[in-house]
Amino acid sequence: MAFLNRVLDPPSYGFIRGDRLYVPTSSEIFREFFTRLNILKSRKNWLPFFGWAIILCFAPFFFLSFFRYFSWPLFVLGFIYSMVILGTHGTIYLHRYSTHHAFTIRNRFWLFILRNLVVKLIPEETYVVSHHVHHYISEKPGDPYNVYGGWLYCFLADVNHQSIAKNFSREDYAKTAALVRHTGMGLNSYEQYQKWGSIAHPARTVFQFLSNWIFWFGAFYLMGGMPLAVTLFGWSAVWAVGVRTFNYDGHGGGKDKRKEGIDFNREDLSINQVWPGMVTGEWHNNHHLYPNGIRAGFLPYQWDYAWLFIRFYQWIGAVDSTRDYKDQFLAKYYEPYLKQKESAKAAVRKAQA
Repeated sequence: MAFLNRVLDPPSYGFIRGDRLYVPTSSEIFREFFTRLNILKSRKNWLPFFGWAIILCFAPFFFLSFFRYFSWPLFVLGFIYSMVILGTHGTIYLHRYSTHHAFTIRNRFWLFILRNLVVKLIPEETYVVSHHVHHYISEKPGDPYNVYGGWLYCFLADVNHQSIAKNFSREDYAKTAALVRHTGMGLNSYEQYQKWGSIAHPARTVFQFLSNWIFWFGAFYLMGGMPLAVTLFGWSAVWAVGVRTFNYDGHGGGKDKRKEGIDFNREDLSINQVWPGMVTGEWHNNHHLYPNGIRAGFLPYQWDYAWLFIRFYQWIGAVDSTRDYKDQFLAKYYEPYLKQKESAKAAVRKAQA
């Protein structure tokens, strides 16, 4: 997997200076951001541009949901759709399936259903390739959303740091494309990659996203008319923006916020946060311990809706195989911790006797 060190297109300020992470200034980050959004400068900028064009397209729905169609029931529905449903689907499809192969899908029909189960907002290529790099060199120079780079460094990473390299050999392009082949997205040939600078083709991508949006807007309209459709599309934009902030917070903002008896992974600063865990099953420290598992909620209070859905999908015959590491977690980390804690208490009682 050493090619993961060169799979991403470095920003103009570079990931590293000397042998250390280079932390760019805010002006450098913004300059890189707008340069990489410039499709007039290079058509190879189309995928970052598309990612933020989605947010701009959905933003009017958000404002309409407040200034024309607002009601408290719709507000609650929008909040739940954004925070719980979209967030959980992101955990299931983009995170556990597309990136980490935690489970396998029986056939393309069930994969199509899973891909389009919610409003589609993030291209697989943008998420998956860079997330492999994040796990490979987490919090080291080259990690596309390295927490030590700062909040803005992480927030704009999808444009500045997550695009694939533009100078692959045919062999390296094949390796990179293989990282997303199982997602069902159409893959560019090597010649198309040389033209567009991406694994995905812009025409296919736009068609897939538009088809998904038309279906879901129509479905929401039939369920609750224009107010419901506008509200759920508006709140989808909230998730699309909010997910870009997650990794910075999920790694403690660059500070060691790990807690004894809760965060057992000590290889990085990832932490188990209550809110992301409860609403999407993203117990991030647990995930970094066992990234390839179908669940990250290992303890009784760690709800995991994503895991429940995967089990449901398996029950109806859509999933062929899964990987679950709960037993390993309990045996290797949690049970020894409880024994050590009890031994410490016993020693204190003995000393006090």
